[in-house]
Amino acid sequence: MVDAIVSFAVEKLGDFLAQEVGLRLSIREDVQWLTEELQLMQSFLIDAEEKQSEDRKVQQWVFQINSFANDAVAILETYNFEAGRYSDDGFASRLKACACICRKETKFHKVGKEIQSLKQRITDITRKRDTYGIRSIDNIAGEGPSNRPNNRPSTLRDTTSYVDDQDHIFVGFQDVVERLLDELLKKEPRRHAISIYGMGGLGKTTLARNLYKTPNIVSSFPTRAWVCVSQEYNTPDLLRSIIKSVRGCSNETLEMLDKMTERDLESHLRDLLEQQKYLVVVDDVWHRESWESLKRAFPDSKNGSRVIITTRNGDVAERADDRGFVHKLRYLDPEESWDLFCKKLLDPQVMVSTMESLARDMVDKCGGLPLAIVVLSGLLLHKKGPENWQNVKDHLWKNIREDSVHISHILSLSYNDLSTVLKRCFLYFGIFPEDSEIDADNIMRMWLAEGFIQRGKERMRMEDVAKGFLNELIRRSLVQVAHIHWEEVTTCRIHDLLRDLAVKKALEVNFFDIYDPIERTISSSCLRHVIHGQAQTYLSLDLSNLKLRSVMFFSFCELSLIKLHNQFQHIYVLYLDSRGGSISKLPDAIGSLCHLKFLRLKGIPVLPSSIGNLKDLQTLDLQENNGHPCELPPETANLVNLRHLLGPYSNPLKRINKLTSLQVLRGICCDQWRDVNPADLVSLRELSMDHIKKSYSLNNIRSLKNLTTLKLHCELSESFPALEFLSPCQKLQKLGLEGSIEKLPRSNPFPKSITMMILEYSELMEDPMPILGMLPNLRDLQLLHGAYIGKEITCSDNSFSHLEFLGLRSLHNLERWHLAASAMPLIKGLRIDRCPMLNEIPQRMKDVERF
Repeated sequence: MVDAIVSFAVEKLGDFLAQEVGLRLSIREDVQWLTEELQLMQSFLIDAEEKQSEDRKVQQWVFQINSFANDAVAILETYNFEAGRYSDDGFASRLKACACICRKETKFHKVGKEIQSLKQRITDITRKRDTYGIRSIDNIAGEGPSNRPNNRPSTLRDTTSYVDDQDHIFVGFQDVVERLLDELLKKEPRRHAISIYGMGGLGKTTLARNLYKTPNIVSSFPTRAWVCVSQEYNTPDLLRSIIKSVRGCSNETLEMLDKMTERDLESHLRDLLEQQKYLVVVDDVWHRESWESLKRAFPDSKNGSRVIITTRNGDVAERADDRGFVHKLRYLDPEESWDLFCKKLLDPQVMVSTMESLARDMVDKCGGLPLAIVVLSGLLLHKKGPENWQNVKDHLWKNIREDSVHISHILSLSYNDLSTVLKRCFLYFGIFPEDSEIDADNIMRMWLAEGFIQRGKERMRMEDVAKGFLNELIRRSLVQVAHIHWEEVTTCRIHDLLRDLAVKKALEVNFFDIYDPIERTISSSCLRHVIHGQAQTYLSLDLSNLKLRSVMFFSFCELSLIKLHNQFQHIYVLYLDSRGGSISKLPDAIGSLCHLKFLRLKGIPVLPSSIGNLKDLQTLDLQENNGHPCELPPETANLVNLRHLLGPYSNPLKRINKLTSLQVLRGICCDQWRDVNPADLVSLRELSMDHIKKSYSLNNIRSLKNLTTLKLHCELSESFPALEFLSPCQKLQKLGLEGSIEKLPRSNPFPKSITMMILEYSELMEDPMPILGMLPNLRDLQLLHGAYIGKEITCSDNSFSHLEFLGLRSLHNLERWHLAASAMPLIKGLRIDRCPMLNEIPQRMKDVERF
């Protein structure tokens, strides 16, 4: 993994050398020498990483290489910033000029001394390398599994057969699901607990999640909540989490909860649940004490309420409820194990008889543990031929204990098989709190900001390369899909055993460290700091001499404590997730973070004008504060490298056309857009716009020639203007229209490129099917919440020639559906929900799978 750190440093030093100005000759020569030394060092890293687990000295040598590479980048960034800052100064007077020159020379002298120190360090590292007998393995071109180039992105369209991980986990468990559903829905009025227990990797959480989302459960329990306990739990925070699930997260609620004691929180939750039929999932309970501290808050109103507990501890399960139901999750039998393996392999026909024999031996040694089986399948999926499968088996057989392979060895083997860039991407998942649903776009944009992603072949967009990496991790079953929308993974998660692996590997190579609020410690040598709680105590530490690359706060409420320039001057990623209520604005010092590329802010209503100084910023992600949009200053238009601007935000953004690198623009209000000339937004691919009125013209959307995704939302009680502006957008693939549409245009209404469409609250009086059925590439159509208020729809011959998925939801007047014999020949998924007058569907649709 350290090779990933060194590779990044080599890339950055190469960038510095490529600059025509900024580097003095003497420093340029030193940087060239350092770069060549690092390049040479890469050939020794493969041998060192293999030896470090058994040799403490080699492990320390690898750590020194890691630290050296990080410091080299940070020092050169400081130099580059100082050179650029002073060269850009317009001197108002000779006195000011002299003062600036003196400061500049002082800074450069300090940087020069630091570079000389680096040269001494690399010389010492080289000497130790020879002493420890670390040999050169000239394998950087990609012979070994961990160094294979892996820039081939795999689109989600290619991976639709594997993203549905949840179904595969339930191979052999269908009877269990039915039994637990019966227990949850039975007429017993007394509130009781259903406990599911078994070792990690058996699928407890996935089983509970499947039950939680079952339509019968959703309709039977008006109030539902989910809380993950884990080993290091905090009872007040758990109670707050459940209350927020029930009440929502308004400012008033958050402020109230922050002031409550544990006893107050317990009493408040009891009051909330007293008159409601509820289902609460208490996931990953490790100790009886944690369940005991929560259960007092769950009242028994004799209305059929239920609690689901998942735990690895049989004693916790058995003692959770004297009259509860306990289910011990079993291991898969050999045939179920083989069935699961083959489903995850995607194409079992690739196995010749020799490969099948090898696979059956390995699956058998997984001991019926589903997580081990799916990760093994994901590993073998990327190995071609019997010889490579034999190599995997040989590795596993070295770690057989009691006739089975411990799951940790399978997970480690799968991790070690990743390319260096995929290792970096995988480790990043360990940053997020346990059992989190992780925004897929969010983590991919963080990868971009960190420099993990390089442009692919044929000038492929870095975002597409990142998407390919995410899908690769999903293929390998190292990452699970949580939600999909329009054939895109929107949120994902990672199993807690795999998260443990990511955290362990990250600590080994100083990739990141998670702040320990009890010991009040965090590694000073890690590039990335993660703070899951008690941010105030973290900020009380002396962070001024650290060269941090990224800082992520997952619970934050007092920005005035951050000494941004002193503590975080080198960072690329700043992730601030506020709990809301107490933050008024972001400090002006945010503008001093000159290297910042990713900035995520939640619950912060106002940005200072200094935000315009962040010339390298790629992503500005503004999560709204309980319905209140953020105020952006006019200087936001100076962010010339901005690729993703994610709202909502309130004030009109003048000169938005200056953002020529912009690819995603979400949350803009229509009254901000109508005066924009978007002709210069040549890179824009996704646009989401709110508060549209019929009186506004949207004709300037015509000039967005590269637009692929468009989502438009009408102001309440308003309707869309005429939709003819859509027809020139010939690359448009995904279209969502929410709001009233008087009628669909009949002549050339929509681009033929559209593959997916959602119409919501459209209130169409005329049957839309004759027009929509002519779209030649439409694969997914959703008519939702009164999109059509007529009584019948007609799909004529040869219409919807490529449609695969159709959704009809909340069309309350729909009575009849006429379907011609040749219409929808490729349909494979149908969802009809809350269409009370539609008593009969076409015979051919009755065998189509429901989704």
